[in-house]
Amino acid sequence: MLSIKKIKSLFFLLNDELTKKKIKGEIGICGGAVMCLVFQTRKATKDVDAIFEPSAEIRRAAKIIAHKEGLPENWLNDAAKAYFHVDPPKENILELSHLRVWAPRADYMLAMKCLAARFDTYDKDDVIFLIEYLGLQKTEQVFQLIEKYYPHSRVPPKTQFFVEELFDK
Repeated sequence: MLSIKKIKSLFFLLNDELTKKKIKGEIGICGGAVMCLVFQTRKATKDVDAIFEPSAEIRRAAKIIAHKEGLPENWLNDAAKAYFHVDPPKENILELSHLRVWAPRADYMLAMKCLAARFDTYDKDDVIFLIEYLGLQKTEQVFQLIEKYYPHSRVPPKTQFFVEELFDK
């Protein structure tokens, strides 16, 4: 598991690797990393889901760091990139010499988490937290927010059931 402190130190190491290669990079984190670093609802996450540019160079640098730190090579991965439908509203997390790290705002994170709607993960707890954080009171408000960022055709039925179940309790 990657603690908040460890994730931050890994970003500094990534910055060092990018500096050696004279490359400037950008990482947009999502998922558990945001819940840890931005909202501090968890002490750790198993990996850092993100989108990043330049992707090949950052992937190489992350692999070097993985070997040095004894981490899985996919500690930084872009498996969640399909959930970035539009350029999200951003909050800067870290601004280093050769690396900028940002996170989507809470409303976009809620939309992403609802679209993923995985019952066997932290998604349910994260969605409950984000709904409360944003002060949403009704399912309609959540669906309006989702459709602000994702066309209705991209919203799977499981998302509707997931959100409705949360408000039925």
